[in-house]
Amino acid sequence: MDLLRDNELIYGRLLLIDQPHLIDRYNKALVSFGLQPTALKSFEIDRTGFSPQVADELGDRLYMDPNEVNRRFIILTPAQQDLPVVHTAFSNTSQLVYEFFEKNRRAIDALTIKDVIYGEIEDSVQRVEDIDDLISINQVEFRVLSAEDVLGKAAELGKLVDRLKQEPDAWRDDELLARMVELAKVCGDIRENALVPDQVIFRHNAFWTSHFGGLYVFVDADMTTVVSDPTAPGFRRSRPWQVSYLSIRDAERVFRFLARSGRIELPRASWIETSGYLEHRAEMAVRALIRDTEPNRDLSGIDKPWLQNWIRSHDDLLERDGTLPFLNAAKREIAQLGQLRIEEVLPQHRFLVIRAKAEHPDAWLTNRLISDFVPADFVSRYAFNKQGFYEDWEGWPEPWRRHVVDILKTTYLKDGAAFRTRLYGLAD
Repeated sequence: MDLLRDNELIYGRLLLIDQPHLIDRYNKALVSFGLQPTALKSFEIDRTGFSPQVADELGDRLYMDPNEVNRRFIILTPAQQDLPVVHTAFSNTSQLVYEFFEKNRRAIDALTIKDVIYGEIEDSVQRVEDIDDLISINQVEFRVLSAEDVLGKAAELGKLVDRLKQEPDAWRDDELLARMVELAKVCGDIRENALVPDQVIFRHNAFWTSHFGGLYVFVDADMTTVVSDPTAPGFRRSRPWQVSYLSIRDAERVFRFLARSGRIELPRASWIETSGYLEHRAEMAVRALIRDTEPNRDLSGIDKPWLQNWIRSHDDLLERDGTLPFLNAAKREIAQLGQLRIEEVLPQHRFLVIRAKAEHPDAWLTNRLISDFVPADFVSRYAFNKQGFYEDWEGWPEPWRRHVVDILKTTYLKDGAAFRTRLYGLAD
C-alpha cells in the first residue's frame, strides 16, 4: 500500500490536523467512545473524522465503525465537508455525512469554533447477522454530542431565555440571570448562533455494503432488489413479494434488472461514438491480457504504438479471450446501425458496453456494480469501486502495480471529473 499512499491513490486529499487544541478536541471524542487518546502530534482525517494514522496507532481499522454498523463521526471543522470518506462499510455514508453538513451548516460553523461535534449515525440495527438486517434500514439518525456540552448548554440557555420572556418576575431572579450569563460565555448569543442542528434524520436508500463479501441494495417503489453472493445469510429467505434476490454471479439477470429499472444506458451511437468508451474498454482489456501472460514484464514507458504491435503479434490469444474482437465488432455495428443489438450479446460481454444513466440517483452505485463485471478496467474500478480496486491490488505482481499507478496518474488523477464526464456522462 505504500506505493498507493505515496501517489495519493489511497488516503489522498485528507485534512492535516496538527494544532494542539484540535488534537485535544479529537481526543475528547475518542475517550467518549471508550478509546485511548492519540499520542500523535499530527494526523489526517476524512469527512467523518476517520484517521488512517490513528487507526494504525490503535491497531483497529474499525475504531470509527464498530461492527461495521452505526458509524461514528468526529467533526473538528466545517472544512471536513469537502473531504472524501476513505474507510466505510456502506457506500452511502459519504453522502449521508455530506447532507448532514449541508442541512446543519450554521450549527456546525458555530459549534466547531469552541467544541468538537461527535456521535454515531444510528439506524435500526446494532449488529448485522443476515441480509434482512440490512434491508430493514430505511433511515438513519445522527446522534450528536459535543465534548464541552455546548449543545446541552445552548438548549438550557434557550429555555431560560423563554422563561425570561414569559414569566413577568423572572428578571428579578438573580440565580437565573447569573446562570444565563455563565451559559452565554460558552454559547454566545443563541439568537444569532444556531447551535442546535436543524436536521438529524436522513433517508437510507440504495447502497453497497462490505457485509457478506459485498452486497448491493437497490430500492424501487414496488420492490427492493438485493445483488450479492447467493451464499450470504438470508439470501432468498424472506419477503419474496417485496425483495428480489439476484446472484452477483448471474450476469444475465443482473443486466436485465438494470435495464428494466431504467438504471443503464444501452450502447447507442449518440454517446458511444463521442465518449471513447469502447476504445477505453479495449485498451484496458489488452493491458489485462499483457499482465496475465507476462506478469513480470516491466511496462514503464509503453505507448500506443507498442500496444498495437503487441496486439498484432498475439492474434490467437486475443481471439481466444474474445473481448477485443467483440468490442471491435460492437463498434462497427454501432457505426452502421446507430445501436448494438444487445439481446444478441453474451451476458458477460454486455457490461463492457453499458454505463449508468447519469440522471438516475443511483448512477454512481450502478457504475460500481458494472465495475464488478469488468474488473480488467482498473481505471473505472478505481473511480467507482475503490474497495474492489484495493482488493484487486493485493493480488497483482509488483511490475503491474507500478504500471497501474502510472496509468492512473496520467488519466484519472490528472482530471477525474473530466474522465467521469467524458466516459460516463457524469457531471460533478
